[in-house]
Amino acid sequence: MDDFLRWALPRLGYRCEGFRRVRRRVLRRIERRLRELGLKDFDAYRRLLEGTPAELATLDGLLNITISKFYRDRALFDHLRREVLPGLRRRHGRCWSAGCASGEEPYTVAILARGLEIVATDRDPVLLERARAGIYRASSLEDLPEADRARAFAAADGAFRLRDGFRANVEFRLMDLRREMPEGPFDLVFCRYVAFTYFDEERQRKVLEGIAERLAPDGLLAIGRHETLPPAPPFDRAAKGLNLFSRRWP
Repeated sequence: MDDFLRWALPRLGYRCEGFRRVRRRVLRRIERRLRELGLKDFDAYRRLLEGTPAELATLDGLLNITISKFYRDRALFDHLRREVLPGLRRRHGRCWSAGCASGEEPYTVAILARGLEIVATDRDPVLLERARAGIYRASSLEDLPEADRARAFAAADGAFRLRDGFRANVEFRLMDLRREMPEGPFDLVFCRYVAFTYFDEERQRKVLEGIAERLAPDGLLAIGRHETLPPAPPFDRAAKGLNLFSRRWP
């Protein structure tokens, strides 16, 4: 199984290290696919992949990992709430959530700063439909401060539905970060737990270049808590102890 992942991941532009914590989840998905195809082992699947581009695309979809919660990385959102979002709200700023999954991240921004224009993109149409519905289990909201939860959500059949006023300025778009990005400029970009966790260095650089082109001159980029940026184009840390960055301009 591990040999198969070491063979397959680089061919799809991923780095093996990024999948270390989700390896079991990925392997279960692939094993289920083998059963669907009637294949006996990973070697047989590898032979199929070598001659079938469409199946390689299917495997790529199986590698799409989504772990998302409201207010994920509390220190980051506490800082944004105090130091960044009030100014963006006053000037009707624009925000992009790249790899938004089922919407927890962009909706967190909408809860903290109503009135921003928020573009949220993901490559999975099923997840985007869930995001548009705006209905979540309690576990998705457990990191969101209680006051925010009370004003933003209404109970709905054992779950919680985001009130319409917090959804009005969030636009969800079907986009694969590796191939297309929304038009900028953006004052704040979230690219967390996607590119800089799973993509190989070459693809990370391309993603970062695309983000840099879409950042406003004083715009900020937020990445995951344990992620690091590739070396170019250059960015500087914008807040001590947080993975929040501003682009270094010539």
